[in-house]
Amino acid sequence: MLEFFNTVTVGDIISAMLVCALAYEGLMAYAPESLVGPGGWLIDTGEEV
Repeated sequence: MLEFFNTVTVGDIISAMLVCALAYEGLMAYAPESLVGPGGWLIDTGEEV
């Protein structure tokens, strides 16, 4: 099990974080508000006004 952690590099971790950030931004930009807006069921960005 510990051998797996020896193969993970800082670059791997940074790449994974970048992919997650890009996926989040893509969802926020292109998904409908009912999905990722105020009161959205996937990502709730705040209260509905």
